[in-house]
Amino acid sequence: MIAWLRSPLDTLPDTRRALPAGSDAPGLLAAGGELTPQRLAEAYAKGVFPWYSEGQPVLWWSPDPRMVLLTDEFRLKRSLRKTIAKFIRTPGCEVRIDHDFRRVIQACAHTPREGQDGTWIVPAMVEAYLRWHRLGAVHSVETWIDGELAGGLYGVSLGRMFFGESMFSHRTDASKIALAALVCFCREHGIGMIDCQQRTGHLASLGGRELPRPEFERRLSHALGAGEVTPWTYHVSLWRHLGLGPAAAQDPGP
Repeated sequence: MIAWLRSPLDTLPDTRRALPAGSDAPGLLAAGGELTPQRLAEAYAKGVFPWYSEGQPVLWWSPDPRMVLLTDEFRLKRSLRKTIAKFIRTPGCEVRIDHDFRRVIQACAHTPREGQDGTWIVPAMVEAYLRWHRLGAVHSVETWIDGELAGGLYGVSLGRMFFGESMFSHRTDASKIALAALVCFCREHGIGMIDCQQRTGHLASLGGRELPRPEFERRLSHALGAGEVTPWTYHVSLWRHLGLGPAAAQDPGP
């Protein structure tokens, strides 16, 4: 039986109480409550995230295992390397952070996805993350081409941890460029792990892998104690972390 959050004073239960593999909803931990910044901060600090559809109560999840991308294991395929190299060289192409967060989260909510009917990024979710963004905890990494938002992603930053939420593309590989830029930013600031929540073949092809919940939570606890990242800005020199960009020849990075 999952816990119901009936009051703002109710706390999320221990993640070991989440429904197990083989149940109707593996990883489901609790239901109810509101998407306030305070509740979201409590949830993410415990490795818990909201995921539900229109007409449902807020559902809180802690899957086991947990899909992550360790930033030093990011796999940059030759084709994507060439795409990014061309992107860097082309005038009018740039990566921006938090330039238009509202457009990014709305694009993530409304961009059609193969095999999906509807979206889990419901209007209440959009407004909640917009509020949390204004408080400095949620960020977007954006791919811009000739003054147009071509793709991007958004997620939550706590300590030296980034929780990836969703991404979108309006142009080929635009979201992959944003993810590669996020990896560079994370390496620059000592963020060793990006939470990807659940396994997909796409993430696995980029180096993502699953961790047992206890290992994920151990790494999360360490990252939360490592201090906040600031400032959230992107500079072309950060591409050196993937051996790309104008600074790569002088400073190859780690």
